[in-house]
Amino acid sequence: MKKLITAICGVMIFLIANSSGATPMPGYVGSKKCFNCHEQQFNDWQASGHPYKIRKMEKARYSKLPLPRGWRWEDISYVIGGVNKKARYIDKYGYIIITAKDGSEAKTQYNINDGSWSFYHKGEKHPYKCGPCHMTAYSKKGHEAGLPGMIGTWAEDGIGCEECHGPGARHVADNKVKMKVDSSAKGCGKCHHRSKIDGPPPARGGFIRHHEQYNELVTGVHKDLSCTECHDPHKRAILAKDNCASCHEDQGASFARNIHAKSGITCKDCHMPMASKSAIKTGKFRGDVRTHLFKINTNPKAKMFVAVKGKKDDKTNGFVTLDFACLSCHGSRDMKWAARMAKKIHQ
Repeated sequence: MKKLITAICGVMIFLIANSSGATPMPGYVGSKKCFNCHEQQFNDWQASGHPYKIRKMEKARYSKLPLPRGWRWEDISYVIGGVNKKARYIDKYGYIIITAKDGSEAKTQYNINDGSWSFYHKGEKHPYKCGPCHMTAYSKKGHEAGLPGMIGTWAEDGIGCEECHGPGARHVADNKVKMKVDSSAKGCGKCHHRSKIDGPPPARGGFIRHHEQYNELVTGVHKDLSCTECHDPHKRAILAKDNCASCHEDQGASFARNIHAKSGITCKDCHMPMASKSAIKTGKFRGDVRTHLFKINTNPKAKMFVAVKGKKDDKTNGFVTLDFACLSCHGSRDMKWAARMAKKIHQ
């Protein structure tokens, strides 16, 4: 009898959670259910970018985002992102907007950090096919909300709790049923990679492409670390622990005496420079996402990127070069100067 009651409760919870119009997925209850017992983790997650990888117009319209030329909120079905880096917009048919409302050429990707606009797949009819990394419990089958341009269906917009922890209906009905906890780097890597999951990260236009953190990690010197060594997965990435010296004690002690440290420069500023680009670049050697390669190659002739024959993307070597590590700040200097000065950083 107890098992029957538990099963009925699970079904009721599932039906209630999906009454908001989300595509029904067996066993998924929605992130709001987690708040009842996991308030702190829920609030941390809510303040991160994960919930907003895609959201309905009805929610996004209150975020004060500008719209591409000629478009009104009534013309929009979903917004992609719009919190940390950029926003893209989806029309009423499920296609990503790539022109002005009248069909003329227009920049339709809004870049949050500097308020600029960029072209996105100019000249293409671009369906929304960003699964499984922008939603929870993605399925390739069907069309979300019945929109022909939306490729696939899902249980919840954005990266919700159940995307990482698995369906929660049984746990909500009986908290003795444990949820999945995957703290491996590969657990994060299923979304934080763009090409072959264990291959070197691709690069384009002189920068590593965005969402390549897993590829960077396994290509670089810290391939044996998990993401949770530094990150709380519920919190924003910029709130990562500043714990380099816990493993690199000698380097931390010597760097503390350096003029850079006294000026407020930290380990990540040199070893994790903005060598990746998601939305914009802010300098010749400065994008808008920190790399996870860590090792600096101090040879002034070293090449960070290598062209791949027959491919439009380059591949990235497993190290950071001095142009990103040093010249992104010291723009008036050159690689020979950087190589000479780099030898003194940890002395």
